[in-house]
Amino acid sequence: MNLAFRFSYFGDRFFGSQMQPLLRTVEGEFIEACRRLQVFDDWREANFVTAGRTDRGVHARGQVCSFSTDRPERAVRALNQVLPADIWCTAWAGVPDGFHPRYSTASRTYRYYFFSPGNAAAMHEAAQEFLGRHDFSAFARVGDRSPERRILAARVFKDGPFTVFEVTGESFLWNMVRCMATALERVGRGEAGAGEIARLLTAPVEQRIPAAPPEGLILWDIDCGVSFAPLPIDEKSRRYLADRYRYHALMAEVSACLAPDDRWPDTSRI
Repeated sequence: MNLAFRFSYFGDRFFGSQMQPLLRTVEGEFIEACRRLQVFDDWREANFVTAGRTDRGVHARGQVCSFSTDRPERAVRALNQVLPADIWCTAWAGVPDGFHPRYSTASRTYRYYFFSPGNAAAMHEAAQEFLGRHDFSAFARVGDRSPERRILAARVFKDGPFTVFEVTGESFLWNMVRCMATALERVGRGEAGAGEIARLLTAPVEQRIPAAPPEGLILWDIDCGVSFAPLPIDEKSRRYLADRYRYHALMAEVSACLAPDDRWPDTSRI
């Protein structure tokens, strides 16, 4: 049977999501949990694949993976009990042959949480410049890929101590959302306006916008056309989630009191 799982993770203690030898990664931990449960032996034969990659330090609320197994009931019942506390499945679904979480996805939504306060109204207005299809060479590491991407929705709003940038697109380039976040943060500090973002989307690229720190980025949702059935979160993950939320809320309050150059503490060892 082919299964798809929607799952979440905190990226603080992972070397990114993609499996790498001798390093702790999200895919590596997920595959190891499936092996321990004997859901599958070889991830290649099981066609284990995720909807996309996230960099070191980036979090996910709605990542999706799929694989085939002869023991679907065991996977659905026990995966959350075996996964480490900083990864937890939130829903599952049976999917047809040929389903691929990356290529079956119509859109992806990311949120970037700013620790520092900013003018959310001005940032929201500037974020509308991203809508539509544009050349994002100034806002991403393009490499040998096409720099054009289509943005379907963008907004900036307040959420407790955070200012949040939410963006939905058909697909994204490497570091694209984090570079967009840097540009919007400059707007929020009064250092640039919406016109500067419009210029960067149309003018020849002189220098790429630097990427904002990864700790603020969350892969929020993936629209892959699947109706998922919810799963209960394991208690160890529930405690871990509450602890990390308190920590990041505290960092937002602390960073608001710091000088601009000191806003982003190093969380890699926490």
